[in-house]
Amino acid sequence: MVSVTKTSASKNEDDIDLSRLVGEFIDHRKLIISVTSLFTVIALVYALFATPIYQADALIQVEQKQANAILTNLSQMLPDSQPQSAPEIALLQSRMVLGKTVDDLNLQARITPKYFPILGRGWARLTGTKNGELRIAKLFIPGANEDYIPKLQLNVIDNKRFEIVGDDFSFESDFGKLTQKNGVVIDIANISAKPGDKFYISYTTRLKAINDLQDSFSVNDQGKDTGILTLSISGSEPSLIKVILDRITENYLEQNIERQAAQDAKSLEFLNQQLPKVRGELDIAEDKLNAYRRKSDSVDLSLEAKSVLEQIVNVDNQLNELTFKESEISQLYTREHPTYKSLMEKRKTLLDEKSKLNKRVSAMPETQQEILRLSRDVESGRAVYMQLLNRQQELNIAKSSAIGNVRIIDDAITQPKPVKPKKVLVVIIGLVLGFMISVGLVLIRVFLRRGIESPEQLEEIGISVYASIPVSESFTKKINNSNKVKNVKAAEYQGFLALDNPADIALEAIRGLRTSLHFAMMDAKNDILMISGASPNAGKTFVSTNLAAVTAQTNKKVLFIDADMRKGYTHKLFNVNNDNGLSDYLSGRVDTEKCIKAISAGFDFISRGAVPPNPAELLMNSRLEKLLDWAKDNYELVIVDTPPILAVTDAAIIGRHVGTTLLVARFELNTPKEIEVSLRRFDNSGVHINGCILNGVMKKASSYYGYGYNHYGYSYSDKD
Repeated sequence: MVSVTKTSASKNEDDIDLSRLVGEFIDHRKLIISVTSLFTVIALVYALFATPIYQADALIQVEQKQANAILTNLSQMLPDSQPQSAPEIALLQSRMVLGKTVDDLNLQARITPKYFPILGRGWARLTGTKNGELRIAKLFIPGANEDYIPKLQLNVIDNKRFEIVGDDFSFESDFGKLTQKNGVVIDIANISAKPGDKFYISYTTRLKAINDLQDSFSVNDQGKDTGILTLSISGSEPSLIKVILDRITENYLEQNIERQAAQDAKSLEFLNQQLPKVRGELDIAEDKLNAYRRKSDSVDLSLEAKSVLEQIVNVDNQLNELTFKESEISQLYTREHPTYKSLMEKRKTLLDEKSKLNKRVSAMPETQQEILRLSRDVESGRAVYMQLLNRQQELNIAKSSAIGNVRIIDDAITQPKPVKPKKVLVVIIGLVLGFMISVGLVLIRVFLRRGIESPEQLEEIGISVYASIPVSESFTKKINNSNKVKNVKAAEYQGFLALDNPADIALEAIRGLRTSLHFAMMDAKNDILMISGASPNAGKTFVSTNLAAVTAQTNKKVLFIDADMRKGYTHKLFNVNNDNGLSDYLSGRVDTEKCIKAISAGFDFISRGAVPPNPAELLMNSRLEKLLDWAKDNYELVIVDTPPILAVTDAAIIGRHVGTTLLVARFELNTPKEIEVSLRRFDNSGVHINGCILNGVMKKASSYYGYGYNHYGYSYSDKD
């Protein structure tokens, strides 16, 4: 039963934490909306002003290569061989093809119009301002390397002349004229610009130009084993990227044709060397056969011998073919590969067949054997020679009409719509990113916040909460309506809440404090109330002064003493002079009657007086005890406003003479640790703390599920 209760309680705590977290988001809605809006605006500006990136694409087909070897096509023995796209993709992206493109189009030279920084180019595009164009036939700027790219400025003087401005030089020249000055070689082939237009001209290295082209250029296989490749390139100039992509495809096609022609030329050179040798061997074999026939009186082969001869020649031809095939297959597969094993099995079968045929020949007469041997050499040589001769003619035809195995299907074309930036996506990303960052900031603020957020945090450290005072509505309006940013204390100088707005919600909470103190002080040793705090700006003066006012309204005789002789400012709040104050009395310069000042709020007041050099020593004087004894005999309530205990020890000295002591803690400003340290300070001095007042509580959505003190919904209203 106990475990069930604990589980339920833990679950409820989790629910409350989640609710408070949602409440924090509601409380920080202005921050979330502001940050999200900022990022959204930035994303929108980027989407509008960013240079659009266009894409050009082309389509090519890599056909299956034709065999150029002497042996027959391997397709009979190998699996279906489809075009291999990977080598061609690598070739397209190689420095050989792209480097020639860079050289052909002079891509090392880069020209950009001079715009206003950052937003100038986008603004020109949005306003429809057309910038001039230059085409450089030749350009060289010395000093270009990977770390430094020289840049020149070109100023258009008129339709015929221009000016080049460098780091430490300048010169003028004519359009269409090759100019060499200061190491710069430039030739402007064509220009379309107005006088006064300015351009930046830079000259990068060849390697960097190739690398930049590789970054923007991509090749994709359109489908497995189709041999169709999609070429695409992106850039900010639609016309230029189309020209570049066309040049890349042309250069790739040219090198493919050159490669095919070179391959055929090598094969043809080999055949031209082998044909005379094979022809010579064939003539020798024919001469030997004719000589033997003359010697043997023209012995002819029998039908059986002719059949055996044809079979032997056929087997020899197949073995020769297998030898060449084995040399090619050995480069592709290991001896354990099924294709290689199949080739070896076929070779073994042919060798067995040749052995059988040789046995049949051995059984023939000696004359028939010799004629058969010589005839076999002639027939085999003749077959090889005819094969080589036919291949020579094929290669001659192929070399003269080489077209390669690449076909351009679609020429390069630039898509009319830019591919980047995707404006809608950019704005959405900016919106989401801004929202996430704002939420992150809120969470960081929540996790780093260590201030007191509810009265229950004070009660957990063992101190009673007498009142939870909300932020004054009048005080908030004064802050918001102020033209200058002021601190809290300066704003408090502007008025006295008990007189300015008696119906303020904060004053209602102080009236509740008055009631709680009435019962709490019934058992106190005297009617002296000391109010202190842990740190400055906690609201001690605000609470004590208004408590004095609301108590005086009940027709009680109240004395308020400003015991903060260092920084007390209540005389400014009440708009009275600071003469003859507490410090003056303690130092013996004035009597008690001269210190008392009556104010319009209905209670008497003792100001701090002149700032003494030794406030703590004055408070330890016996005159303080005499003053408090006189005050408790002549007043129904004495309220002493003291400085913060963590700053000075004044409150600990005064606390030994009072009957009731309260601490003021500021909402989200003071931490529970500060209150604990303050309690220990007072305890070490022998001062008992009766309770605490939580001041400056703000009505927040995150506090909705809080302790209950924060639910201050009562206020004076004219509505029923």
